[in-house]
Amino acid sequence: MKAVLQDKTYAELVSLVEECGEKPFRARQLFEGLMQGKRIGEIPISATLRAALLDAFEDEPVKIRETFFSKDGTKKFLFELADGNLVEGVLMKYKYGNTQCVSTQVGCRMGCKFCASTLGGKLRDLTAGEILGQILAVNRAEGGDLKERAVTNVVLMGSGEPFDNYENVVKFLRNVTAEGGICISARNISLSTCGLVPEMRRFAGEEIPLNLTVSLHAVTDEERARTMPIANRYKIADILDACAYYFEKTGRRYIFEYSLIEGENADEAHAIALAELLKGKPCHVNLIRLNEVKERDLKGTDDKTAYRFLGVLEKRGISATLRRSMGSDIGGACGQLRASYIAQAIAEGKAQADRGELLDGPTALANLRAKYGK
Repeated sequence: MKAVLQDKTYAELVSLVEECGEKPFRARQLFEGLMQGKRIGEIPISATLRAALLDAFEDEPVKIRETFFSKDGTKKFLFELADGNLVEGVLMKYKYGNTQCVSTQVGCRMGCKFCASTLGGKLRDLTAGEILGQILAVNRAEGGDLKERAVTNVVLMGSGEPFDNYENVVKFLRNVTAEGGICISARNISLSTCGLVPEMRRFAGEEIPLNLTVSLHAVTDEERARTMPIANRYKIADILDACAYYFEKTGRRYIFEYSLIEGENADEAHAIALAELLKGKPCHVNLIRLNEVKERDLKGTDDKTAYRFLGVLEKRGISATLRRSMGSDIGGACGQLRASYIAQAIAEGKAQADRGELLDGPTALANLRAKYGK
């Protein structure tokens, strides 16, 4: 796999163009073309520069492999990377704009039991340009440009733990908010972490005023550890301290995600305990109806239970909302689309091997499983 040109800042593109013997204005042409989601081969630059770039960089590091449409207007995208790996994203349309959920890793190693992204573990990190490339691809596919963006908000809540890919994610955030590019305001970006405490504290000093969201999903360390292995490393008290530090450094309130899981964390006692845990803190709670993953045995709650939980929090002075369920009919949970696509590809490969249609069936099937971490 070649390097990803979308990794580079505008200043880095200027240096690259000059190294190729071109005038600096070519960097502006190149930058604007990339930010419009164009392949290198589509950008109006000199033939010499184009040839040099295509020799060193991927022409199209991220492309939309398939698009799935929900009855509620949500769109889910399966992206193919230059090395053949797959990640996914979602475009959700609201009154205030269009929010795209992006992935930061191929798979995930955090092991949260309610998430399909972790089923095959982590295969690799995405580069900054591959994360950005998901947005550029969707913005173009939806008819957006640099003046009228089709993507107005971004959430880093797809496959992967953003802070487990810290350097690439921070560079992506600087690039996606940079003037002259797609230029999405940091205040319109949310980053979701399962609670990597050292990275949370480190990020507080990056001066990127986004919305920090922490996946909490429990009120005690023991309960949290049942569904989130990271709880064995960082306690809830550590997370709350890191959140307080983030608020102290940035002045930005933080958000807790809390997935309501039947028989696990969704009764009135848990709601009261959560309210006590967060009382007086500059935070907001985003309650989520669990998108069930067939490979897991966790079940979501009904609407009545969800609204009762919300009412308890609000009665006790906790700022909270119940997230609207979107895209459940097209595999709304993180990693579901990729997992089903891979399962189908492996099943088809096995069927071909069984029918003798492959030159070396066992080897071909083993290579297919290795490619997708199965």
